[in-house]
Amino acid sequence: MPHITIIGGGVIGLCSAYYLVQENCSVTLIERNAVADGCSFGNAGMIVPSHFIPLAAPGMIEQGIRWMFNAESPFFVKPRLSWELFSWGWEFYRAATQKRVTAAAPALRDLSLLSKSLYHELAQQPGFQFSFEEKGLMMLCKSEHTLAEEAAVAEQANALGIEARVLSKAALNALEPEIKPEVAGAVYYPGDAHLHPNAFMQQMREYLIGAGVEILTETTVLDFEFRNKRITQLKISRNGQAQSLPVDELLLATGAWSQNLGRALRLNLPIQAGKGYSFTLPQREGQRLRFPSILTEARVAITPMADQLIRFGGTMEIGGLNETINLNRVRGIVKAIPQYFNGYAVEMPREPNIWHGLRPCSPDGLPYIGRSHGHDNLSVATGHAMMGLSLAPATGKLISEMMMGKAPSVGMGLFEVGRYERRS
Repeated sequence: MPHITIIGGGVIGLCSAYYLVQENCSVTLIERNAVADGCSFGNAGMIVPSHFIPLAAPGMIEQGIRWMFNAESPFFVKPRLSWELFSWGWEFYRAATQKRVTAAAPALRDLSLLSKSLYHELAQQPGFQFSFEEKGLMMLCKSEHTLAEEAAVAEQANALGIEARVLSKAALNALEPEIKPEVAGAVYYPGDAHLHPNAFMQQMREYLIGAGVEILTETTVLDFEFRNKRITQLKISRNGQAQSLPVDELLLATGAWSQNLGRALRLNLPIQAGKGYSFTLPQREGQRLRFPSILTEARVAITPMADQLIRFGGTMEIGGLNETINLNRVRGIVKAIPQYFNGYAVEMPREPNIWHGLRPCSPDGLPYIGRSHGHDNLSVATGHAMMGLSLAPATGKLISEMMMGKAPSVGMGLFEVGRYERRS
């Protein structure tokens, strides 16, 4: 069996390591931070087959332009002189067509359904107790216009075999008797699920360490050595010391940093970092939310998790590899909550209590999963945008099947790693 070196200790890297361990592979995982948590650690924890429409969709550019003039809007592209941003934006424009979205929907559906089934299996394994619940997801619509738009999406979902139900305000309030959303109605996706990502990431890491996976934290990859079409060595810095690491098989799973490392690997992986924010509070007695929900117009995700907690998250801030917290974006989340739930005002959290993560956004809204055609021993798993946690087990399973020479569980054609190489 080959030895697999994985660069990236987020949820994609961890799940890839898990399924490779199931194939009796030895694995080394490299993570630049002190703790391998990645950008999925504080996200909304939603497992969403309902999200079969990629980010690059018709109308998204026009909506994004309108939002750019609102400091508290859920979507923002920071203007800057950057050829990479311009090129990414052009490819986003090319991908945002109904034809491309229609073609992508079945592929995203299959990947999501596989991931959900794998989460179900993982939740039954010893050592994994990450509050996995299959309650579904509510898309809460403040206006009748938005409800009509979401009802049209529900029709597409049902046509794809993803159950969706349009609920009146009365039907919704019967399901949410304590908080009673003040909305026109909702679309309910009973097949969606959710979990506590903090617990999942920690338990997966503990499992891998127990299974003999070597996890090198605080380790930076500096460069690569090649021989013909093979990567032979990694040049790394660990605890301030330069080292060389031999490579048998290599997996690049570095999220928002993948474009930079990809360039050193002679890959063209257009990715922009999309920053998201969240904060977590105790559930309120008498105002408990039962179902994970999305405030549709505000693009805010709300998840009850681990029995006593509720997490609020949102925004997509395209601003480069920038770790600063934009309080205006968080303020937009805070202001949206009482607009949908009367009497549920939330105080602006203090900055130390605000989590943020950089999501890896490809121009067409589809992940990169598969082999690099220019290398004999390089695979890639990145570009999942907001869907990293949701799609991680399926991605890890596909990576393990590919490396072991097995037939993939679902089609991978639209996730081709080199799909932008011809335009570079």
